[in-house]
Amino acid sequence: MKKRVTKAIFPVAGLGTRFLPATKSVPKEIMTLVDRPLIQYAIDEAREAGIKEFIFVTSRGKSALEDYFDHSPELEAKLRRDGKTELLEALEDTYMDSGAIAYMRQHKPLGLGHAVWCARRLIGDEPFAVILPDDVISAEKSCLSQMVEAHAETGGCMVAAMEVSQQKTSSYGILDLKEDHGSIVSVKGMVEKPKAGTAPSNLAVIGRYILTPDVLKNLNKIEAGAGGEVQLTDAIAAEINHDRGVFGYRFRGERFDCGSKAGFLQATVAFGLAREELGDEFGQYLSEMVAMRSAAQ
Repeated sequence: MKKRVTKAIFPVAGLGTRFLPATKSVPKEIMTLVDRPLIQYAIDEAREAGIKEFIFVTSRGKSALEDYFDHSPELEAKLRRDGKTELLEALEDTYMDSGAIAYMRQHKPLGLGHAVWCARRLIGDEPFAVILPDDVISAEKSCLSQMVEAHAETGGCMVAAMEVSQQKTSSYGILDLKEDHGSIVSVKGMVEKPKAGTAPSNLAVIGRYILTPDVLKNLNKIEAGAGGEVQLTDAIAAEINHDRGVFGYRFRGERFDCGSKAGFLQATVAFGLAREELGDEFGQYLSEMVAMRSAAQ
């Protein structure tokens, strides 16, 4: 009987240098997309997928993350006195039950693989998810929920995957496909950021993973590679020749790279337009802006 996926690791130790000076004092994961921080979108997705234990791999200067998921008695008391029940209800999703969330420090910036390895003692002998908050995915059913359902059939390791243009393959980990069954593909190789023209496919890995505890054992053996980082893809690729196997999952939804300024702005527009109370006014403003730019040209 396959074990359920109930634990998730959130690697949030990065410095967010692409968003300086904002990230000098504010963790990138707390930056708001409309009116919720990036980390809230990741937590909501994990909850929808049945995750019960949340493991944050952090670094110095990330205390705002811990505060965000704690109660704020003064704020709650004021909202209650003012009768602002809707705002009180909006805070409900920001609370985490005692014991549901754990924080681990990554003392050296040694990459994603090392960040996942830092949480090894909290994982134990069961499959677990990894969610990168930079990748925000808009979907009717959350990306991780889709993957959990697919993983119940396949077992092994599973990575979220999407088609990218050949020109962009050098920016991603790329899957070398063994068999293609539509939404689920079996993998015979993984190449991290292949040189232009050498990618085995255009199916790119994005920031959602369901992994076996064997990946953590593999990380014990992997030396830091290019840039002094331990690559998670190397530890996953080591599972390809085992019976457990590695699979890619073509999720249904739209992914936004909120680790880049352009991607963050694109997500802001998409999520803003999707909000019932904002869509009409915001959409009209955008239309007027486009018309003005066209007229100026």
